[in-house]
Amino acid sequence: MQTFILLTRLSPDAVKNPRALEELENKVMERVRKECPDIEWLHNFAILGPYDYLDVFRAPDEQSAFKMATLIRTFGHCTTEVWTATEWARFRNVIHELAEAA
Repeated sequence: MQTFILLTRLSPDAVKNPRALEELENKVMERVRKECPDIEWLHNFAILGPYDYLDVFRAPDEQSAFKMATLIRTFGHCTTEVWTATEWARFRNVIHELAEAA
């Protein structure tokens, strides 16, 4: 499984009251669980800055991550960015391999 970062920005007209945020989240997650059962959620954060939410998840491949992000956008209330991520320990192994080859 690969690790991905999902950044989500809600449109200003996405919801009209705070309770609507939770309702929207429930609808989105219900659909994602149904359509993308192979997605494993690791962390969910509400954040300050240009994005509203940061999610960390695992997926078997990039196609699954694309599918999930596209599905979220079909609700018409947000934009998303998806980045691949590598855990530091695995990245450190790459660094060591490069140092040995140099």
